[in-house]
Amino acid sequence: MNNFKLNPNILEDHFTLAFYNLENFFDTKDDAYVLDDDFTPEGFKKWDESKFRRKTKKLAKTISRIGEGDSTLHPILVGMAEVENKTVINELLSTKSLKDLDYAYVHFNSPDERGIDTALVYDPKHFSVIEAETIPLLVDNGNGERDLTRDILYVHGKLHEEEVHVFVNHWPSRRDGAEKTSPKRIKAADTIIQKLASIPEENPNCIIMGDFNDDPKSESIQRLMDTGKFINPMQSLLSPNSGSANYKGEWSLFDQILLSHSFLNFEKGTHSFKKAKIFAPKFLKEWKGKYKGNPFRTYAGKKYLGGYSDHFPVYVVLKEN
Repeated sequence: MNNFKLNPNILEDHFTLAFYNLENFFDTKDDAYVLDDDFTPEGFKKWDESKFRRKTKKLAKTISRIGEGDSTLHPILVGMAEVENKTVINELLSTKSLKDLDYAYVHFNSPDERGIDTALVYDPKHFSVIEAETIPLLVDNGNGERDLTRDILYVHGKLHEEEVHVFVNHWPSRRDGAEKTSPKRIKAADTIIQKLASIPEENPNCIIMGDFNDDPKSESIQRLMDTGKFINPMQSLLSPNSGSANYKGEWSLFDQILLSHSFLNFEKGTHSFKKAKIFAPKFLKEWKGKYKGNPFRTYAGKKYLGGYSDHFPVYVVLKEN
């Protein structure tokens, strides 16, 4: 099913790859093994089935429309952050907006204390999985104890007939201060670099996407760039007036998609980079008041707003040569 209006100026060999932080996409059940009590009917957020269904429909609508105007198709790859489990992913993919698209997905439970994970949703008509695994992110809290944060999701697959290596990330937050927590995100970058060393040089196509909790010029992202393997097409999208999230009036671009230099070639059978964008249509934004133009989020603290997410999705467009 094609959700997009046909535009004769859009070529059918253009494909969208996206990343979206879904902002606390929890089910309503209390999991005894993770700290999800806030997102239960009796919890701090009063998270009930009606709110869950409403959010699920809104997220599905958004995902189905990412890349409209740049491709004739829905996104063929969508990396996601802040999903609680397979239950919420299955509910998302069974909505009216997505059920006819026949998406599949890769997801593993991570050791994150709150139970939020990453996942990769894909269209099997355009992408096939060869292997998938989690890469543990081993960081501590400064006292020698492990900080139980999200694993890095690694998926080796074929984008059409071209092998690609996809890393989906949700790096440690800045909750205890950007400078204090920076070493954790640098360790995340180093963990990916270590994995890159095991990828054969004849299969160099890498896509690193995620909520990095750092901007394009942060030291952690620069670690990846300093390998000389990548371009960061997101870098020019951050400005004082635009980004993927807004905190206290300041825009950030923590959500990024990095591509290996191999996506700059034009050989037959390969994919080449065309453009990068933040997906921020009017329906995803606050429409009035102090926060007008910011992402229309689900909650502001305890207050239920009924929006989509506190992040805008980001995406790149690749052309199949």
